[in-house]
Amino acid sequence: MTVYCSSKSYAEKLETHNGAKLKYINLNANGVQSIPYDIISIFKSLGSSDTLLILGVSGCIILPLIRIFSKKRIIVNIDGLEWKRDKWGKGAKWFLKYSEKLAVRYADEVVTDNKVIQVYVQSEYSKDSTLIVYGADHVTKETMSDELKYEYPFLNKKYAFKVCRIEPENNIHIILEAFSKFEELNIVIIGNWSNSEYGKELKNKYSNFKNIFLLDPIYDQQLLNQIRSNCYIYMHGHSAGGTNPSLVEAMYLELPIFAYGIQYNRETTQNKALYFNDKDELIELLKNTDKEKLQEIATNMKIVAEENYTWKKISEQYSKLF
Repeated sequence: MTVYCSSKSYAEKLETHNGAKLKYINLNANGVQSIPYDIISIFKSLGSSDTLLILGVSGCIILPLIRIFSKKRIIVNIDGLEWKRDKWGKGAKWFLKYSEKLAVRYADEVVTDNKVIQVYVQSEYSKDSTLIVYGADHVTKETMSDELKYEYPFLNKKYAFKVCRIEPENNIHIILEAFSKFEELNIVIIGNWSNSEYGKELKNKYSNFKNIFLLDPIYDQQLLNQIRSNCYIYMHGHSAGGTNPSLVEAMYLELPIFAYGIQYNRETTQNKALYFNDKDELIELLKNTDKEKLQEIATNMKIVAEENYTWKKISEQYSKLF
């Protein structure tokens, strides 16, 4: 197995990991550079591999050309419906939708990460796909250290928590507006506030509320996991994509989850979380959900995660496709 990596993401460039060869491309794997990154990776892999697993559709614009001279087996995980994201302009949305179309058409096997996307691929392209989600059993519940409580005193009280990219489709504005009107519970949100006007405006508007704490990104995973593991409620506002890795991790950590009521999230949580579609519905949930109900949700989240979101199960599904 050979895995292609972005050299810009790793200070130390290992040659192998768990028996897989690692090769590096001197481009970012995300954003605009993901297109040439994926195309270069695909071309480099053709000489030495009999099966290609392509994650995301950015570089799939090249697949019609590949099919002219190669019969290599191609598996594409189309990820979420990237072209629907609000952050993209019309040109980018057209390109991503067209790349998705080519990915589905020219792949031997299509992988979808959510039942809703599986149904979409069948209805949009009349093609069956294999449903493979994400693992979450790499995360462990951690006790919060005294040092962390000292650095962030508000963690000594009950708090709701969210960590994500600060983008409109993650509905941070709805969550913050609700908590600005429900001051009985703290909310802690960690994200890249300075990366967009949306984030800057929200931070400027809500930073002075006594129960709202907006933190810049924390890259120490242990510290991040301590904060996440000990929250009173986990907030999940994502409205784009399919099965979200941060959501299944929160489920595996046995956290009570309030999720934005889009069908992706209901499918992931098997309708056993609590759901909101606007600030008023979220305020009602905050007011009327008691501790016993939260514990029931947390227990159900753990059961669903242990049944569906383990890496052993997912790796076996990919192995069968290979």
